[in-house]
Amino acid sequence: MTDTIAFDALRPRLFSIAYRMLGTRADAEDVVQDAWLRWHGSAQEAVQSAEAWLVTITTRLAIDRLRGRMAERESYVGWWLPEPIVELDERTPESSAEMASEVSVAFLWVLERLSPEERAAFLMRQVFDHDYADIAEVLGKSEAACRQMVHRAQERVQQQKPRFDVPKDQHRDLLGKFIEAAKVGDRAAMKAMMAGDVQLVADGGGKVNSFLHILHGAGRVAGVYWSLEHQNPNKVVYLSARVNGAPGLIRYVDGKLESAQSFLVEDGAIVSIFIVRNPDKLTGVPQFI
Repeated sequence: MTDTIAFDALRPRLFSIAYRMLGTRADAEDVVQDAWLRWHGSAQEAVQSAEAWLVTITTRLAIDRLRGRMAERESYVGWWLPEPIVELDERTPESSAEMASEVSVAFLWVLERLSPEERAAFLMRQVFDHDYADIAEVLGKSEAACRQMVHRAQERVQQQKPRFDVPKDQHRDLLGKFIEAAKVGDRAAMKAMMAGDVQLVADGGGKVNSFLHILHGAGRVAGVYWSLEHQNPNKVVYLSARVNGAPGLIRYVDGKLESAQSFLVEDGAIVSIFIVRNPDKLTGVPQFI
C-alpha cells in the first residue's frame, strides 16, 4: 500500500478528529494537510501502524493549533460556536463513516469549556474508544494523569448533555412544526414547542448584528422569531437541513442566507437553539435562494 493510499483511507477519520478538536472546517483541513506532509516525509517502513501514527500526529497538531486559537477565541465578539457542517442532501459525502457518529453543535459547544489537552483526552476515550495507554502516549503524560483528565472532562460534559437521545424522526417532525409556526410568526405555537427555560445562543462574530448574551425563556426566544417575521413579512424562508448530522435548518431573509441553526431537543421540547450568523462560518452553505 503506497503512502498516498494509506493516508487517503484514513483521511475521513483524521478530519473527524481535527474537526471535533477545532470546530472549524478550515482549521481541520489544515491540520490534516500538515499530517499528510509529515506522513509523506516520514520513514514509513519503520511505522508499525499507519493509523496509530497518523492519529497521534493529527491529535498533537490539533492540540497545538487549538492552543494558538485560544487567545483569538477569548477576544471573539459574542459567543463562539463551531462552524456548522450543513447538508441539504442527506446522501452527501459528509455523511460517510466518520461523520455518521454525529458531532452536534451542542456537544462542541460544551467541549469549548475544556482545555486543549482535556478535550483531546476526552475525545480519544469517549468518542474514539482509545485505551489510556494510547492516550498517554499521544499526550506525553502518565495513564493516571490521562484518567484524571478524562474524568474531569466527563463531569463537565455530563452536566450539560441531554438526558437521552431523541429519535431523529421525532426531532425532524418537531422542527417541521416549528418551521411552519415561524413562517407565519405564530408566537404561541412556537412557545408551546419550547421548554420554559429554553436558551438561545447566537454567534455573529462581530461581523453581523447578533445577541451578545444568551437569551433564556420560551416567551423571549419565540419573540425573536416573531420579530424577524414581523419586520420582514413574506421575506423569511426556512429550509430543513442536517446540521452536524442532526435535523436543523437554514434561514434566508430577502433571498440571502442569514443563519444556520441547530436545535437540542429533550422530552419532546426544544431546550437549546444555536444560531450561527457569522458569515465566515457559512461559506459552505448556499448563499442565495
